[in-house]
Amino acid sequence: MIRRVSRRAVVLGLAAATARNPTAWADEPLRLRCSLDTAPAHMRNISVGDFLKKVEAGSNGRIRTELFSSGQLYADLNVSKALLQGQVEMAVPGSWTLTGIVPDADMFQLPALYGQPFEVAHHATDGRAGAFVSSQLESKLRVHVLGRWFDLGYENLYSTKKPLHTIDDIRGMKIRSPGGAGVAWRLHSLGAIPNTTAWPDVAMALSQGTFDGLVTTDQSLAAAQFWDVGIKYSLADRGFIGEYIPMVSQLFWNKLTPDLQALMTGLWDSHIAEYRRATLASQVAARTTLEAHGIVFVDPTPEQAAATRRLLVASQDALIHDSNLSKEIVALAGEDIGKIG
Repeated sequence: MIRRVSRRAVVLGLAAATARNPTAWADEPLRLRCSLDTAPAHMRNISVGDFLKKVEAGSNGRIRTELFSSGQLYADLNVSKALLQGQVEMAVPGSWTLTGIVPDADMFQLPALYGQPFEVAHHATDGRAGAFVSSQLESKLRVHVLGRWFDLGYENLYSTKKPLHTIDDIRGMKIRSPGGAGVAWRLHSLGAIPNTTAWPDVAMALSQGTFDGLVTTDQSLAAAQFWDVGIKYSLADRGFIGEYIPMVSQLFWNKLTPDLQALMTGLWDSHIAEYRRATLASQVAARTTLEAHGIVFVDPTPEQAAATRRLLVASQDALIHDSNLSKEIVALAGEDIGKIG
C-alpha cells in the first residue's frame, strides 16, 4: 500500500530535524562558480584562480569555489545576463563586453587614452571615472564590484597576411573587435571594417578567413597559440588598455555574512596590485613568445601615436554619440587624467 504524506507532515518533519541539529544547513558551504572565457594559461585565469583559492582557504571551507575557463559556462559577451539572473556567482568580464548595458564602460576609447601607459589608465579606473562605471554596473546588473579593476594589457592590432607598418595599413581590412561601440568606432575611423566575434569563436573564424586580423593582447594571443591559425604580423599601437571588472552576483553576495564579504573584498584589494604586475610581466613574456613563433612586430613612434591621437580627437564627438557616452564620464575621465603630474 502506498502511504500518502501530507505537506504539513513534511514541513513538521523538517522543522523537527532542524531543531535536533540547527547547524545542519548552515554548515553547507556556499557554492561560488566563476566564469571566464579565456584559456587556463591566461593570466586572468591564473590570477582569479589564485584569488578563489585564497577565498576558499580564508573562509575555512564556508565558500566552495569553482573556476570554469574557456567559455565552458559563458562567453564574456553573455555572462552579464547570467550574473543578473543568478545563474553564475562571479565573473570578471572585459569592460568592452559590458558597453551594451553600461555605455560608459567604453570610456577607454576616448582618444586621450589612445597609446597611453598604464599609469594614465589607472588614474581613470581607480579614480572617480571607474567608480562611476562600477556604480552603474552594480545598479543595472545587480552585482557587487569587488574593487579595483584587473589589467588585461595593451590591445594591439594583428593580421594574418598583410604586414602592418603604420596605422594606415589597416585601411580596408576586416578586423575582429572584442566588442563595444567604441572599438568599432575607432576601427571605422581608421579605415578598417570592424567585426565583433566572441573570443571562444575567434580561432575558427581566423582559420576560415572570416576576418583579416584582430584586436587583442599579446598574452591572449600567446595563450591561445594563434600562430597556429595564421597570425603573422602586429602593429603594437596600444589602441586601448583592456580592463576586466570583478563582479559578484548580488544574489550570492547577500548570502554572505559580513565577515565573508569583508574577506572577499579584503583579499581582492590586498592582491590586485600583485595581479596587475604579474599581468604586465606576462604581456612582456608573451611578446617574446610570439616573436619566437615568427610574428613580426612594429612599434609606432611616439610621434606616430600622437598623430593618430589627434586624428581620433577630431572625431571624438562621433564616438560620444555612437557609444552613448555620458557627459559625466567624459568629464570625470578628463579630470582623472588631468591630475597626472
